Amino acid sequence: MTEENKKKPNPIDIHVGSRIRLRRNMLGMSQEKLGENLGITFQQIQKYEKGTNRVGASRLQAIASILSVPVAFFFEDAPGEETGGNRGFAEDSSMAFAIEFCGSPEGLQLNRAFVKIGDVKVRRRIIDLVKALSTDDAD
Repeated sequence: MTEENKKKPNPIDIHVGSRIRLRRNMLGMSQEKLGENLGITFQQIQKYEKGTNRVGASRLQAIASILSVPVAFFFEDAPGEETGGNRGFAEDSSMAFAIEFCGSPEGLQLNRAFVKIGDVKVRRRIIDLVKALSTDDAD
């Protein structure tokens, strides 16, 4: 392994880390809280999420349990994964955009605020408003 490769995170480690961050953010959990549950520092969580440090199998299993997802969730749409075929519960390519949006700061804020709206009619009006404001006519 060359010196350059030692410093560059593996694409799979980066992907797994990004999926950890995505799920943690979807749950509104801080890096500190996840670290506490695992008995490690939030700095270690940061390193996992950036792909700087590789997540071991037992630790990944613990993270999956805390974040209430199967371990396979962290590998869905991973680099080098074959497209098509039997993907089980993995989201299809049309869902990739939605998952990326939900992981963004705006998507997280919008989702958290939206689920707090108890009135179904108000929710539907908000959806209609967003559709009217969008430039894309797709549903």
